[in-house]
Amino acid sequence: MKKMLFGLAAILFIGLLAACTEEENAEEEQERIVPVETAEVETGDLVLEKTLYGRTAPKTTTPVMLQTPGEVDTLEARNGAQVEEDDLIASISTAAGNQNIRAPKDGQILNIQAAEDEMATNEEPFAIIADMDQMKVQLTVTANVRSLLAVDDTFTVLIDDNEYQATITEVGAMPDDTGLYPVEATVENEESAILSGTIAEMNVPETTIEEAIIVPTSAIIQEDDLSFVYLVNEGKAQKVEVTIEETQSEKSAIEGEVKAGDQIVITGQLTLSDGDQVDTARGE
Repeated sequence: MKKMLFGLAAILFIGLLAACTEEENAEEEQERIVPVETAEVETGDLVLEKTLYGRTAPKTTTPVMLQTPGEVDTLEARNGAQVEEDDLIASISTAAGNQNIRAPKDGQILNIQAAEDEMATNEEPFAIIADMDQMKVQLTVTANVRSLLAVDDTFTVLIDDNEYQATITEVGAMPDDTGLYPVEATVENEESAILSGTIAEMNVPETTIEEAIIVPTSAIIQEDDLSFVYLVNEGKAQKVEVTIEETQSEKSAIEGEVKAGDQIVITGQLTLSDGDQVDTARGE
């Protein structure tokens, strides 16, 4: 009899414990509030940036020619040296006598073809004088990108992790052998900081969609080939299916039951369910 009473008491205790646990869980679920961060939905044009790659070169170059081939007696300048007009570059012994080679203009010496005691020909430039005060960025682009460029347009260009302003000076009308169009831009080269042959990255903006619903790309959730966002209405999360029209790293253009001014969840949405209560903080 005692065993039976003890068993009944144990069953009753377990039942009461389970009921309390279920009640506590129900209260926890009812009181669950998810902290999220929101941003305001905007309307406007979605502008994508195309990154073009090219190389730098001196804006202008002047060849230094020999009248007669000969042997280099003395070399007064080295590659990379700055010279002024009429500075002596080299002295050459030729069959017709000694020949002094002087700089035809101010600039930087490049591509000296012979060292001292070596023979120099008059069939190609003995050296090049380059004007390094301005550098040109040489690019090749597709026909679609070419339509975004015009002479005198200015774009930001990145060279050796430094930003410069580049002005378009030439846009080719005919493609080259690769089917691409040559483009040149000019960059001011203060203190000769830009070296010839350096890779340059130019960012060209392109408006792809006008008057679109713009949201942070981070707000979009992908589920089973569908796209969703969470809006906040009266303190609760509302799950809304959307269609992505165009996307970039930071912003995307979408279609759906979303309008300008709506508060969209940008942080914490991965833990949300439709109808959850939320504690919102405004994003930057």
